[in-house]
Amino acid sequence: MERRLGFVGIIVDNRQRSAPAVNTVLTDYGGIIVGRMGMPYARKSCCVITLIVDAGTDELGALTGKLGALEGVSVKSALGKQITKHEV
Repeated sequence: MERRLGFVGIIVDNRQRSAPAVNTVLTDYGGIIVGRMGMPYARKSCCVITLIVDAGTDELGALTGKLGALEGVSVKSALGKQITKHEV
């Protein structure tokens, strides 16, 4: 499976209700997460999480599918193009 660098954006509408389930999913997929940043946004009563991932399309789809199925969670993702050694 081809692995590529990408990102995931997550918005959690109700932090108290949904954060434990989000953290469980992120822990389950910790092997593909390169970096994570989470910020509460009090004005909108939500939390925004960004992830940098190194994953294949199947792994990323499984992660985002599980997150998107959680109540009050919105998720978007993208993978970059494959970089060959001569492009670096």
